[in-house]
Amino acid sequence: MANPQNSEKLSYPSKYVNVLNSQIHYIEDGVGDPILLLHGVPTSSYIWRNIIPHLAPLGRCIAPDLIGFGRSGKPDIEYSIFDHIKYIEEFIKVMGLKRITVIMHGWGSVIGLDYAMRHESNCKGLVFYEAFLRAADSQDISLPFQEQLMSLGVEEEMPEMMIDGVSFIDKILPQNAMRTLSEVEMQNYREPFLQGNAKPIVQYLRDLPRGNGEGKVEQLIVNYSKKLIQSKLPKLFLYTIPGFVTTIATVMWAKENLPNLEVADLGEELHLAQESNPELLGETISVWLQSVEQTK
Repeated sequence: MANPQNSEKLSYPSKYVNVLNSQIHYIEDGVGDPILLLHGVPTSSYIWRNIIPHLAPLGRCIAPDLIGFGRSGKPDIEYSIFDHIKYIEEFIKVMGLKRITVIMHGWGSVIGLDYAMRHESNCKGLVFYEAFLRAADSQDISLPFQEQLMSLGVEEEMPEMMIDGVSFIDKILPQNAMRTLSEVEMQNYREPFLQGNAKPIVQYLRDLPRGNGEGKVEQLIVNYSKKLIQSKLPKLFLYTIPGFVTTIATVMWAKENLPNLEVADLGEELHLAQESNPELLGETISVWLQSVEQTK
């Protein structure tokens, strides 16, 4: 079983595939139907290193780095959520992935849920943790998330850490995990930004929904949320307390509105259960995947 204490030793060979005008880096393990793991911001496929060992016996685990993150290419694009959607959709096409189980975290959930609701026939199941399931109003944004949004201020007053990727990593990651990440682990997360390319992070901060119902990103979330309510795909909703994105109100909404849903409480955690408690996260997904297969 994976252990946070020896997670520095877990590694997978780097693989690359040409996608649009750049390259997507990914790691993989296992055989069978694809299990696509989409990370959030500002992490990379590295965050799944302790989860993959739990899932590889059940399928072909594929964890890409979003464009601009990890070891993927850094093309001269805006890095809007719509860019990420375009690159991941093309990645899926180039890789020839069919019957996908999509596992998603944070900002990766916007990409994964949008894809799944537009390509439902190509998906087998959905697993989401700290996900943007609906465009919530300002009363349904968690306190930690509200505090981060308030700290951003207006773009002209954006703190230095918001335009320096390494500073952003050093500020945000320790605040979002229930254990202290080692220097080796922190360096893995810092590495993609050592050359000063913080544009993907800055654009993410601009795109973040503010809970005011305005903007193209919130409309995107509204659109896939409406389809999610009708979707019969098997779904696993993982949540923690206090969490960061997910509120109890969202958990209750999901229980009342999403069909074929299983909800799993992972206990006390912030935003990075993959780092603090990979055994519980990985085992919970593994058990669910096996139960879904048995019901077919």
